[in-house]
Amino acid sequence: MAAITVNNDSEGWLTLWIEPLGEDRWLRPGERFVVRSDYSGSESAFTVQCWVNADDRAAGIENVTVWIDEGDVYPEVVDGEGRVIECGHQRPAEIDAKWRAQLTQTPPA
Repeated sequence: MAAITVNNDSEGWLTLWIEPLGEDRWLRPGERFVVRSDYSGSESAFTVQCWVNADDRAAGIENVTVWIDEGDVYPEVVDGEGRVIECGHQRPAEIDAKWRAQLTQTPPA
């Protein structure tokens, strides 16, 4: 089994993106999540990408993406207690509302 630990050492939210699924999980300051894959081969199972979005950073949000490169693209993500956490875990209500509103907007003609 392959595993990678993601720690939030910042003072604000850290959004953990799982790709290619486009799933999000939100870590509070000081939290740790582990992404686990069934892959046991010799290649690296994951690629990690840290990236900056100016609007997110202004709101106290940092972003990290874990790309699943090998094995099942549906990894297991657990918190520091070993509990499985799902997509949208701890997503702030205001972010959820904003994203839902964007999905329902009619695109310009």
